[in-house]
Amino acid sequence: MRYTHTARVLHWLTVAALLLVGTLGLWLGWAAPKDEAFKLRLYNIHESTGILLLLVTLFRLAWRWRHPPPPGPAQPVVLERAAWLNHAALYALLLTMPVVGFLATNAWGFPLRIYNVLPLPSPLGRHEALAPALTSLHGWMALALGLLVAVHAGAALVWHGMIRRDGLLRRMLW
Repeated sequence: MRYTHTARVLHWLTVAALLLVGTLGLWLGWAAPKDEAFKLRLYNIHESTGILLLLVTLFRLAWRWRHPPPPGPAQPVVLERAAWLNHAALYALLLTMPVVGFLATNAWGFPLRIYNVLPLPSPLGRHEALAPALTSLHGWMALALGLLVAVHAGAALVWHGMIRRDGLLRRMLW
């Protein structure tokens, strides 16, 4: 049995947004362009897509609540619990990481205009003492999210797709 079409679209939209946000985050964190205007455009895309990802995640959770996932293949309880914990942690980070990033941006004194169109109110304003801590927390959350995504994808591709061949992977594919 497969996930609903909407659940599959939301899953792959999340994957695409994470790839964009993650790539831009790594680029900006490790090799930011020297051209200030270009760098600010990249930051805006990164931050705006992060907020979009937060909204998609909220919609995904609402959808999942109304349309529970189909039952998966039988597996040991410890693996069921590990999968549940991984999913819970993924959702927790997908919900909190954009908020922490948004607050960090505000604390550095940069208001956010989503895709340079829709202004968001600044809940903090400039707060130079808090900005580095929020930025660091956002970075550590990104690392944790990357590790959780790797475990999630590895379990789907390797454990379910190559070792067990139990059909679980096909439930989320187009």
